[in-house]
Amino acid sequence: MQAEAGEWDVQGSIWLQSGAQKLGSSLHMALLAQLDDCGSITKAAQTVGLSYKAAWEAINHMNSLAETPLVERLAGGKGGGGTRLTPRGQQLVANFRRIEQEHQRFLGRLAGLADGLPEDYQLLRRMTMRTSARNQFAGTIQTLQRGAVNDEVVLDVADGFQLVATITRDSSEALALQPGMTAFALIKASSVLLVSEAGQARFATRNVLPATVAQVRPGAVNAEVSLSLASGHTLIAQASMDALIVQPGQAVTALFQASSVIIGVLG
Repeated sequence: MQAEAGEWDVQGSIWLQSGAQKLGSSLHMALLAQLDDCGSITKAAQTVGLSYKAAWEAINHMNSLAETPLVERLAGGKGGGGTRLTPRGQQLVANFRRIEQEHQRFLGRLAGLADGLPEDYQLLRRMTMRTSARNQFAGTIQTLQRGAVNDEVVLDVADGFQLVATITRDSSEALALQPGMTAFALIKASSVLLVSEAGQARFATRNVLPATVAQVRPGAVNAEVSLSLASGHTLIAQASMDALIVQPGQAVTALFQASSVIIGVLG
């Protein structure tokens, strides 16, 4: 897949295989086609952008893998001899051209079916991203408040679900952050605090998320608490076993500071 000027397309390439050995690529088939036209390895190599040595090695390789020779040398004479394709070589080039035509038609149909290709490509990139942080959320930067030292970033993850991060001005500029950009937020589970009875309490921290305890996994020292957010996302928190005050099904409030949220971008 490639993107140019905001447009996306599906790309692919084909080659011929003989058993476990690669017989020839589009470049090699082009070399054979040029050889058939001019009868000279030197001229054919120059036309397709190969050195004489590379062209000759490719031809020998293809000849050794084919069941019958694809290229043959002509004995010297008044014309000085030369090189030409055998009937089998001509057949191979013709069939490869037909395969390429079908391949291009296939790619065209595939591109027509690939609705939302840019979005899915970004999703696949996010899925292959690996970090040590248990909480990873992708979203769009809604606002970017510039400060003298720190910038405040509001990441819109889903309807009604926003995360606030405070990062240094240098970091913001290094990432070239702008409103509307796709970004992701990382929060360590150890940075998430749980309040079991928040009531009407107000908190100084910027990230206050109502949640329901989905699962508690006790450990030797800490328990891992999985929280279900109203947006459908899951947030992981850690709690000391000595101070564990929650259980599955319980409504809680998850708190974490804006300075605990790490902002990143892909690319």
